[in-house]
Amino acid sequence: MPIDTFCAWDGDVLVLNVLGTPAAKRDAIGKPKGNQLKISVTATPEDGKATDHMVRFLAKQFRVAVNDIEVVFGRFNINKQLRIKAPKQLPAVIGKQLAEEN
Repeated sequence: MPIDTFCAWDGDVLVLNVLGTPAAKRDAIGKPKGNQLKISVTATPEDGKATDHMVRFLAKQFRVAVNDIEVVFGRFNINKQLRIKAPKQLPAVIGKQLAEEN
């Protein structure tokens, strides 16, 4: 699903365009950059480990099960799209963006 911002709803699924930064000092949700949201993780970028770590980190942030986050594309790339099924909580930067769209 092409979206012109870093996040959008598709029914009860949150679609998130991510610019990933592996091997960072800490796991963190950063600021939007264009139509992507910067997300840093401490894991190294080998064999998709950083993406797997990011999914586990985001599952806690959105209060969903790891299985509720689908990596649409970008498992081995810094540019990713994720689909998060029925998030129970929204990090501030995402809640703010979605509020501005309505």
